Amino acid sequence: MGKFQKSILVLLVVISFLFQLEAKKKSVKDLPPKYRKWLEEEVVYIITPKEREVFLQLETDKERDLFIEAFWKHRDPTPGTPENEFKKEHYRRIAYANHMFGRGTPKPGWKTDRGRYYIILGPPQDVQRFDAKQNLYPAEIWFYQGMTKKGLIPAFYLVFIQRGGTGEYVLYSPARDGPQAFMPDYWGDPADYLKAYETLKEIEPDLARVSLSLIPGEESIYGRPSLASEILIQNINLLPQRLVDDKYAEKLLKFKDIVEVEYTANYIDNRSLIKYYRDPNGLFFIYYIIQPERLSVGSYESKYYSNLKLNGKITDLKGKVVFQYEKNISFQFSEDQLTKIKNIPFNIYDMIPLVPGNYKLSILLKNTVSKEFTSVEEEISIPSDLSMLQMTPLVLGYKIEPLNKSVNKPFNFSNKVFYCVPDNTFSTSDTLYIFFQIFGLTPELKKQGILKYTFYRGNEEYQTYTDELKNYSESMNFIREFDLKDFAPAHYRIKVSLLNASQQEILSEFEEFDLSPMASLPRPWIYTKVMPSSNSSVYLYILGSQWFNMGKFEIAKKYFEEAFKKDPKSIDYALSLAKVYSILKEFKKVRQILLPLKNNEKANFELYYLLGKAHQMLGEYNKAISVYEEAISHFGLNIHLLNSIGECYYSIGNIEETIKAWKKSLELNPNQKEIRDKINSIEREKNEFKK
Repeated sequence: MGKFQKSILVLLVVISFLFQLEAKKKSVKDLPPKYRKWLEEEVVYIITPKEREVFLQLETDKERDLFIEAFWKHRDPTPGTPENEFKKEHYRRIAYANHMFGRGTPKPGWKTDRGRYYIILGPPQDVQRFDAKQNLYPAEIWFYQGMTKKGLIPAFYLVFIQRGGTGEYVLYSPARDGPQAFMPDYWGDPADYLKAYETLKEIEPDLARVSLSLIPGEESIYGRPSLASEILIQNINLLPQRLVDDKYAEKLLKFKDIVEVEYTANYIDNRSLIKYYRDPNGLFFIYYIIQPERLSVGSYESKYYSNLKLNGKITDLKGKVVFQYEKNISFQFSEDQLTKIKNIPFNIYDMIPLVPGNYKLSILLKNTVSKEFTSVEEEISIPSDLSMLQMTPLVLGYKIEPLNKSVNKPFNFSNKVFYCVPDNTFSTSDTLYIFFQIFGLTPELKKQGILKYTFYRGNEEYQTYTDELKNYSESMNFIREFDLKDFAPAHYRIKVSLLNASQQEILSEFEEFDLSPMASLPRPWIYTKVMPSSNSSVYLYILGSQWFNMGKFEIAKKYFEEAFKKDPKSIDYALSLAKVYSILKEFKKVRQILLPLKNNEKANFELYYLLGKAHQMLGEYNKAISVYEEAISHFGLNIHLLNSIGECYYSIGNIEETIKAWKKSLELNPNQKEIRDKINSIEREKNEFKK
């Protein structure tokens, strides 16, 4: 998928999310008073639009309480301490605003202009007050500085006027109001700001100084008010929203019914990288990296530990589950080990095989120690027609290592493991390794085709390299390396193009990366596992399960047969194959596979049930009854077993045992109309026979 398609996809996902919000959200009036007050009074100036939308979709008070907890957690400057300084200061500001700024006005203090900006910015460094004069309304000048870390200019003023000499002080805007707004008896031309400024300067020079610009030292052009002051006011209004990443709100809404309650308020962000490639045995693998914002650890007796649970789910584009998996990842560190890794990123590298098609991959990662969670979602397309000319996405690595052919690892290409980072950041001391695959190459292209590597810095072409395809040792896998020492630090885009013999571009893929000015970068510590080679029965079993879940039973059968052939002692493989055979009504094969495994210590209920059903469908009713009864002795009474036993007895004409089995089933679950009707029908026949 190209960059443009990805952008469109992201846009559609965002639009879809916003439409869902609009469709499901409640009116503020529908909220209980406690939560309406929180939303419309307590956090009205600092909540983001997305947070507000999500809050209005929550359905219970419990969900709202969890959201409020998460809201404050994501603003806590010191999350490791019991006190939330941001929350404490915010409510102090509200209390101060209500006490100081509501006087002489019917509004509560928080609702006034002075209250709003005090709550957003906190107390000013200096306040100048100007009492009413004959030719001047009461006014205040607030001075702020030192907020550059919050994205504001180094110093600025806010000015408030009490128009009419009573009531609320309102925010002054140089562009909208002009110097004349301070003077009740001013009758000059409203468009002549310079004349108004000169008049105000004679009455109160300090007010005149801020009347054309709220930015110290900014000179007015032709006596016109500063538009930069308007931008400043807009930036202040948006400040609380820029200071928080509100992605957590969307995640809380999405996972509130899936993630345990204690996790829902603790969403942390992550970076991720997801790619797909085909291995030499013809299997496609999804390779992915997850880099959580942080890895929280617990401690016990001078040891530090963390435990992660990774839940993966692959669905088709209609939402049907194709594959699910779960992995536990545990760590234990000494104090020295923790010191070495605590300031560098942590990456999880993983891989899963996937059959051709269009899917959505969703990964939920939970830290059971800190009760934090993060998630990754991405749409993936695995090509089915490899005869069509196509190129895979590019992978950019900062290091490669050789790998033994008998094992596998994530990002293993041509027996070389690529080490990547989700943000594609490199230093000038790195070598940049690029990997990609091309499918559907014709003999002519293999012989005459050219690969062109173009680096763009901004929108300008920076460097270009070309290689002939025939000089590469492989016809599907392509690895190219570039020394970055001569590249200037900047943001780059690398384009790989396939050209034909006429130098015409017929394929291309892009990837972006950043080159840091640092001589070297702290690389992440990585969790990854050595996996079986790609001809392992494990992957055949997973791919068979995916085809099975999509209802492609004939294809699933081939994969399960191959997996079972490689490991005939595996209960999982045997059961999966038996289920397919049962669906396809190949009951002799079910019996053949499961009969030798019946006495295996790992034999489970499903094995007994499938074997019994195979005997039953083959007309071997006494054998079926024997297997069903064994299952009851091992696993207890079950309505499915009892109903099947009743069917077998009915088939051999043992009506007494039939009714006995079915009545026992009804004792376990009386809501079985079909079974009750069968019993009634048999008993009616018996009564008629007696007559």
